[in-house]
Amino acid sequence: MFYEPKKKNHGLAKNPFNSLVIPRPIGWISTVDPKGVLNLAPYSFFNAVCYSPPTVMFSAGIGSANDRTKDSARNVENTGEFVCNMATWDTREQMNQSSATLPAEVDEIALTKLTPVPSTMVSAPRIAEAPVHLECKYLKTVEIPGWNKTDIYKIIFGEVIGININDDFITGDGLIDIGKMKPIGRLGYNDYTKIDFDSIFTLDRPD
Repeated sequence: MFYEPKKKNHGLAKNPFNSLVIPRPIGWISTVDPKGVLNLAPYSFFNAVCYSPPTVMFSAGIGSANDRTKDSARNVENTGEFVCNMATWDTREQMNQSSATLPAEVDEIALTKLTPVPSTMVSAPRIAEAPVHLECKYLKTVEIPGWNKTDIYKIIFGEVIGININDDFITGDGLIDIGKMKPIGRLGYNDYTKIDFDSIFTLDRPD
């Protein structure tokens, strides 16, 4: 089959695009607003974009009817900081719960009964239950034009200035034990995937 996304002429039950770029890592973004209200939300349009300096991005769509900006994007732009927490199999339910559309004054960390802990280099909190935290300094926002005036997409870039790794997930050889961490990723629709010992394989790069 062939279809043109703008024409939406795929003829399928749901738009298949999100099921074609998979699996996508989940950026579980924690922020704090200028008034001190904490925010936590997962973004599956998230990834690392370069190595030196280590830089990540997440893409936030439209927000509330009032300002059309997601709380995470607004907080990052206002404070210049955020933390990316690794979402895992053990925190899947809380991650999903934190994706709810809620008023800006709602603290999703408290709502999901997770534990905020102070970061080392930024004011945004880390999530204690996450095995990895990337403390980020805001770099810039790139807006992607939508097909109509109601489509607003902001790509938020942040330099990773501090990294926290739970020592329980570092092997004796000094490697990260991904199979033990069991990070989760986003597929299409409402589906996710889990990385564990059974799903990991190794390929040596050619010379």
